[in-house]
Amino acid sequence: EKESGDPDLVRVLVSTDNHLGYNERDPVRGLDSFAAFEEVLHLARKHKCDMVLIAGDLFHYNKPSRRTLHKTMEIIRRYTMGPDAVQIQIVSDQATNFRSVHGTVNYEDEFYSVDLPIFSIHGNHDDPTREGGTEMLAALDLLAVSNMVNYFGRQDAVDKVEVSPILIEKGDTKIALYGMGSMRDERLNRMWRGKKVRFLKPEQDDWFHIFALHQNRDLGRGTKNCVHESMIPEWMDLVVWGHEHECLIDPSESVVGTFRITQPGSSVATALTGGEAVRKQVGLLEIKYNQFRLKSIPLTQVRSFVMGEVSLQDRRSTFDPEDPKIDKKITAFLEEEVNVLKHEAIDKYQNLLRDAAVAGNAADTDKLKYKLQKPEEVLVRLKVEHSGYSTLNNQRFGAKFVGALANPSDVLLFHRRKITDGSKKKKKSPSFVTPIPPEELEEMNVEVLIKENLELSDKKLKILSEERLGIAVEDFVAKEQNKAFNEAMKESLTKQQKELIRRGAKGGDEDDESRIRSAADVRETVEQESSRRHEAEASQREKEEEENGGKHTGRKSSSTKTKGRKRSASVEEEEDDDSFVDNENGRNDTAAGAKKRNPAAKLSSRRKKPSQSFDSSDGDDDDGVMVVEAPNNKGARSTSRPSRRATNKSRVNYSVDEDSEDDFDISEQDMDDSDSEMEVLPKKKKYKASTSTKGKKSQSSRSAARSSSQRSKRTFEDDSDSDIEVYGVGSDWGKTNTSTEN
Repeated sequence: EKESGDPDLVRVLVSTDNHLGYNERDPVRGLDSFAAFEEVLHLARKHKCDMVLIAGDLFHYNKPSRRTLHKTMEIIRRYTMGPDAVQIQIVSDQATNFRSVHGTVNYEDEFYSVDLPIFSIHGNHDDPTREGGTEMLAALDLLAVSNMVNYFGRQDAVDKVEVSPILIEKGDTKIALYGMGSMRDERLNRMWRGKKVRFLKPEQDDWFHIFALHQNRDLGRGTKNCVHESMIPEWMDLVVWGHEHECLIDPSESVVGTFRITQPGSSVATALTGGEAVRKQVGLLEIKYNQFRLKSIPLTQVRSFVMGEVSLQDRRSTFDPEDPKIDKKITAFLEEEVNVLKHEAIDKYQNLLRDAAVAGNAADTDKLKYKLQKPEEVLVRLKVEHSGYSTLNNQRFGAKFVGALANPSDVLLFHRRKITDGSKKKKKSPSFVTPIPPEELEEMNVEVLIKENLELSDKKLKILSEERLGIAVEDFVAKEQNKAFNEAMKESLTKQQKELIRRGAKGGDEDDESRIRSAADVRETVEQESSRRHEAEASQREKEEEENGGKHTGRKSSSTKTKGRKRSASVEEEEDDDSFVDNENGRNDTAAGAKKRNPAAKLSSRRKKPSQSFDSSDGDDDDGVMVVEAPNNKGARSTSRPSRRATNKSRVNYSVDEDSEDDFDISEQDMDDSDSEMEVLPKKKKYKASTSTKGKKSQSSRSAARSSSQRSKRTFEDDSDSDIEVYGVGSDWGKTNTSTEN
């Protein structure tokens, strides 16, 4: 049995974006992703963690190769299987929480012996897709059906999102783990604004809430292409943010000031950008009651990567553009710069090994099967500003560094200095004769590129939507969906045909000009609809550019707003997005004409076994809060080995949190107001618990923990890691609860 030392302390190893299978055919970097992932599980074993939490993108490809699946399953089997008992207990409805044919968490299956459970959501790289059938499956479904990973956080409905927590208990510590797998940012942003995102919240105030998601953060991607921190419910305690590869592991205060955010970043560099050059780390999360601390641990099985930048324009006195030997001089200069960066990367790796040993990750690589191949071959990227000079052949230049660098073919990145004239001119139609290469190829998005070219050109699409066509291209290329174009054309044609049939069968006067009688009328109607759609999209883009001021204002702040403005913004969103069609489910994803359903009726459509009863908390339907009595998870299967489940001690009540008018507000004006101070959101509603828990802390002390004004930071008193900050309230961390049975 694993000895954690404290019966109420829960240890969770947090990691995101492992991207298993990335660059697997490269002779040098092919095993980098597997070596880093094995080190993550090795650290979980070494620090005696109760579970591992992965916030998306476990795999790099939507359809991982058999080689990738084989190595992944071998690593997981070796580190998660064992005879020890699992100390945590799931008390929520497991059939609702997990994507598994068994309907239970993997370590409760009597035919498997799992003592280190892994909980994971899907990311944008390994999200569910259809492959020759109607059922959508992800690569994680293969691991879930084999009881290797507990797959949660998937949303199958296209018109709403309902996040149900996994309720975890260990001693007197209670954790509510929420998960939201990756979905298209525009679609999720629209549903969040339309109040179609709901969270089931335990009614008692003694739960520690963790939210794992895999979406874009508000880092210059526009107001509708990301999830804003103000959208997340204020009663969350910790948010584990995936998808962003830059490692920001230390918990940071959210813009609303009521919860903290950790961004572990990726464990392998998948792009040669500045964010990937930051040191790769994982987080050792320790939770006790309503307090937590997060210790960062550097990963050693990560290839060292540094970036540099030089400007030839600034060295014009040294390099004369008219010199016939200018290419040789520039090549010699750049070779010297690359060698400097190479030695800097090697020194960086040596410093990493020393810091990792101090943080508790000593170099015991003899226990690892997959190790970093040729760690002395580092990654180097040199950005060269070459205004006024010609570029060099990257392949020829990199041939001199074969055996010294891991990326000899893409060491140099040439770009030109941007010229700003101050006057903002209207964009003209681009010339397709001379294409403009992007500065960072990794940042390009195929569907966005197609949409922009089609929108700004003179030949606009009349039947198909530019955005829909871009999505079909991405699905065809990245996810290998061979029928993506057929489905996109079929959906668009069906929509146009229904509209034409409706107008053709319209009753009334025969002289009515809106009626369709001939092929010419059909052509004219289609052209009018296409023109109307493009004009609406153009006006919307101009409006956004005017409101954003043509520049990124950094991290956004919020201010006090009226309800009238909120509702009008929501109506605008629904009208602008009427033509949106979900890519994978083939159904219209608009809120126009949708009937509002009773929350109780939605929840009552869940599984009848185990049964759930509903009761209004205060009789006020406007609050959007319903009390749900969660089922008790009793009756574990008997096995010959020691029981892996603790005794259920209480019933749990949920309260449904539909992001109400007071929960968050995000308007275009707030997005651009970066200078104003952030205003803390109104205090959340408190719901009286309808059940009592025997042997637990008093409800008054638990409810006090939810107030943001009483949150504090302190350090451990009797602990070796005294420099790690503790977040939460109370002074009972580190004390032993003598009245609690182990």
